[in-house]
Amino acid sequence: MMDVARLAGVSHQTVSRVLNEHKNVSEKTRLKVRAAIAELGYRPDGAARALVTGTSKVIGVVAQNSSLYGPASMLTAFEEAAQATGFAVNVGSVRHLDERSIADAVERHLDQRVAGLVVIAPVFSAGPALAQLPDDIPLVTIDGDPERSSTLVTVDQVAGARAATEHLLAAGHRTVWHISGPSDWFDAAGRVRGWETALHDAGVEVPPLLTGDWSAASGYRNGQLLARLPEATAVFTANDHIALGLLRALNEHGRRVPDDVSIVGFDDVPEAAYFTPPLTTVRPDFDAAATASLELLLEQINDGPGDHARRTIAPALVVRDSVASPSHP
Repeated sequence: MMDVARLAGVSHQTVSRVLNEHKNVSEKTRLKVRAAIAELGYRPDGAARALVTGTSKVIGVVAQNSSLYGPASMLTAFEEAAQATGFAVNVGSVRHLDERSIADAVERHLDQRVAGLVVIAPVFSAGPALAQLPDDIPLVTIDGDPERSSTLVTVDQVAGARAATEHLLAAGHRTVWHISGPSDWFDAAGRVRGWETALHDAGVEVPPLLTGDWSAASGYRNGQLLARLPEATAVFTANDHIALGLLRALNEHGRRVPDDVSIVGFDDVPEAAYFTPPLTTVRPDFDAAATASLELLLEQINDGPGDHARRTIAPALVVRDSVASPSHP
């Protein structure tokens, strides 16, 4: 199919649409694809052409090859949920969530006759590829673009960030600083919105946004600045690894946590309870998100694609020892 797509100058999804007689294909494009099929002598396998065969017990997952705690935990939770219902999971790992990489991964899944697709797509770059997928494919996106019309399951990043920020304000801090994740991640953008909204609603000053990259190194780098600002008494970090780097930077500058600076993270990594001090953080419910994703996908597999459903999973604030009232109000 990829050879046909290259010869016709179209995407492999367009070839799939032509083979399945999808209505949203122009006659000119349809003729180009048919000509390429004839020239190459391509004989499509009917079962591979249609993603849903009615008998497959395999779900295809497209996910970025990443060791980041959030995406890795979401993938693990989905695999466990699927296996509990008798489905196997075939994971197509990609280096980058760009249009070509996602298209190739979808093509591989189609050739293996999976029953449906799940794409873990937390970055803006995945949007164009998802927009190219035919409407008749059972598909659920996890942590994707909340503005896109699609069947989507996502953790409520805004609510989690609000809870973290409000917890710091409730401890008596005049404002809360934030070290964000990368700007091209929906998770990071949602956490920035929740932080800003909580500060605006409280009528307090919004400090300059500091940007990280999910790593402890970025937390340490930003911590070198924050440690020199006596007015920075409360910090919400976009994930726990950033918080870890921040803790080291503050310690090196003699600023104690939580006596001088309070910190709240996000993700509740397994090590968070063993930081010094144990980290207050926001815990996403990966199991609930995975279960909701599987339920929505099975509905499409059994009944056919319908209206685009949405499930938003609330996270929980986990209170530990990294937050206290400011020592100098």
